[in-house]
Amino acid sequence: MTVQTFKSMALTKEMIDMVDQLGFHEPTPIQKKVIPSVLRGESLIGQSHTGSGKTHSYLIPLLNGIDVSRKEVQTVITAPTRELATQIYDEVRKMVQLSEHGDDLKAKLLIGGTDKQKTIDKLKDQPQIIVGTPGRILDMVQEEALDVYTASSFVIDETDLMFDLGFIEDVDQVLVRMQADLQLLVFSATIPIKLKPFLKKYLENPTYIQADEDKPSPEKMEHRLIPLRHRDKADMIMNITKLIHPYLAIIFANKKERANELARELMDKGLEVGVIHGGLTPRERKRVVKDIKNLRYQYIVATDLAARGIDIQGVSHVINADLPKEEEFYIHRVGRTARAGLEGTAINLYTETDESLIKKLENSGLTFDSYDIKKGEFVPVKDRNQRSTRKIDENDTEKEAWTRVKRPKKVKPGYKKKMKYQQEQIKKKLNKQKARQRNKKK
Repeated sequence: MTVQTFKSMALTKEMIDMVDQLGFHEPTPIQKKVIPSVLRGESLIGQSHTGSGKTHSYLIPLLNGIDVSRKEVQTVITAPTRELATQIYDEVRKMVQLSEHGDDLKAKLLIGGTDKQKTIDKLKDQPQIIVGTPGRILDMVQEEALDVYTASSFVIDETDLMFDLGFIEDVDQVLVRMQADLQLLVFSATIPIKLKPFLKKYLENPTYIQADEDKPSPEKMEHRLIPLRHRDKADMIMNITKLIHPYLAIIFANKKERANELARELMDKGLEVGVIHGGLTPRERKRVVKDIKNLRYQYIVATDLAARGIDIQGVSHVINADLPKEEEFYIHRVGRTARAGLEGTAINLYTETDESLIKKLENSGLTFDSYDIKKGEFVPVKDRNQRSTRKIDENDTEKEAWTRVKRPKKVKPGYKKKMKYQQEQIKKKLNKQKARQRNKKK
């Protein structure tokens, strides 16, 4: 089988040199599939997890095809949050600076929270590449400051998050103003059912690419289960923090109210934590993101949507204070760690209500190790499946024993104690029979 490299792809010599200068020596699994597809002009749906090299899987072929002699918009890249759009733009800018045509190749960032008139003025000379949030891009289109009709390709990054945050309508409004034969590149960690009508509307027979290899590797990723039982979550997390030494840990809560409450409890216990959720104002969000990048915090309490809206580097541990309801969200959470060949640990506080999710994840190939915290240490405990099986067996034996107890024809004093004694004797016999059967099987 031929090993696929950047040189073996239909890229220009300039782009191959640029990729080498960026420090990319071998394409990631998603890049091996997406780059050739984009170069062929195909529309596609790419499903890939955080840290997979997805952003450059579309930037490399799109910039490869830019005609610098045309001073008009040729590609539009959208992201659901300012932070993600800025991160993508920063990568575009690095590539532009390395380009032989740096003076003629232009890119612009269009995001909210910036001076609208200044943005309009900067668009008097149309750039070849637009990166931004859907709302601000639509705003510039409606102001007739931006002509997107000339673009031949359009990227929707983090599409499921775009949908969850309610921005897909703005994307829709931009797309109806674009060419009918537009190359549409859709990237999403998950493809929820609610997203399918939108995809069907704009994508006819798209190429579907899924990079299974990008999921957190079992060799690099450890998944620990710790039973919560009657214990307080904040107390448990404080106990965990004394046993791990993370570079950076994200503590997940399912709701923003719970994230705030948990953060306050942890801060009251002396832990300095950052909090990021959808309820923050743009200014608060910007400050927290800056503090995270400046390594002010070792722990961040976050919700799913907020954490997915920013690219947080250097996460060594994920602590699920609340386990999510869906498998995809678990995979996305733990995908924050074990990136770029590094090791990662996911620590999950769980209750009986989480059993269904855990079983689904196990069926999909994940392996969980069962632990508890005793005397200030992680202590391996019996697998929860063994305990639950034993519990079921005991319940079944108890029920069967009751059915075999003789009921008295006349109720006499102490009859309940006699019946209970009979049941215990029958139970002992049944347990001995079951033990013998198990030994025979061995």
